Amino acid sequence: MTSLLPTPLVTADDLADALAGPDGRRIVVLDVSMGASPADPHIPGALRFDLDGPMSDQTTGLPHSMPADDVFQDALRGLGITAGSHVVVTETDYLFAAARPWWMLRAMGIDDVSILDGGNPAWVAAGNPLVTEVTPPPEPGDVVVDPRPGLLVDEEHVERSLATGDTVVDARSRARFAGTAPEPRPGLRAGHMPGAVNLPYTELQRDGRLLPVADLTAAVDRTVGDAPIVASCGSGVTACVVALAAVMAGRDDVAVYDGSWSEWGRKGGPAVVTE
Repeated sequence: MTSLLPTPLVTADDLADALAGPDGRRIVVLDVSMGASPADPHIPGALRFDLDGPMSDQTTGLPHSMPADDVFQDALRGLGITAGSHVVVTETDYLFAAARPWWMLRAMGIDDVSILDGGNPAWVAAGNPLVTEVTPPPEPGDVVVDPRPGLLVDEEHVERSLATGDTVVDARSRARFAGTAPEPRPGLRAGHMPGAVNLPYTELQRDGRLLPVADLTAAVDRTVGDAPIVASCGSGVTACVVALAAVMAGRDDVAVYDGSWSEWGRKGGPAVVTE
């Protein structure tokens, strides 16, 4: 089935036109605003994608872990996602978490997923409304996941990557990477993985929008060269912004470290360095 919208980014105008079009019912808008409730202002019809709740595995002891394949499939069906759906991810604080659902679905073999460029603020700036009425539960969907190995990786994979020449790209702030700022989650060591490089996710956007492709390409190439990329961050969320930038730059050799610093930085974990 033909994609309804551009991927991986879509404009507010294109989304509004598609929602009003004959196939608008195929669009599933997911709001991933962190800390929000279903009654917070959202695009009409949008459903909550709660990374602090059911959209992450709550059994690992790590924040924002990817759920098991069957659990995630059931969660997507509960959001009304079908084989013919086109998913659009948005949020209030662009661009922080919106790339995470996009990457999760991508890892599960689902390609018709777009991120709203500029998020909810761009939607409003284009003259569209937000509402506070809770979106009713949709009819269950029938989507079937088809996992793609290697898009979400674990600690062991990262250790091998560091030893074999792949580049771990850390999306945290430069101060956290250097170990000069404390980690926001208690109990984690400060610093970074030996051999990792730093590309803060905040430097990949400007004025609430992702940088142009030429700028993203320059940033990725300058940081990584031509080595395969493993993106990491605090908990696997903003690492997906780095993955998005790399994909926009034409890279197809990208993985995201699911546990990220919440796993690596634990006391007794693998080596940590500062600079």
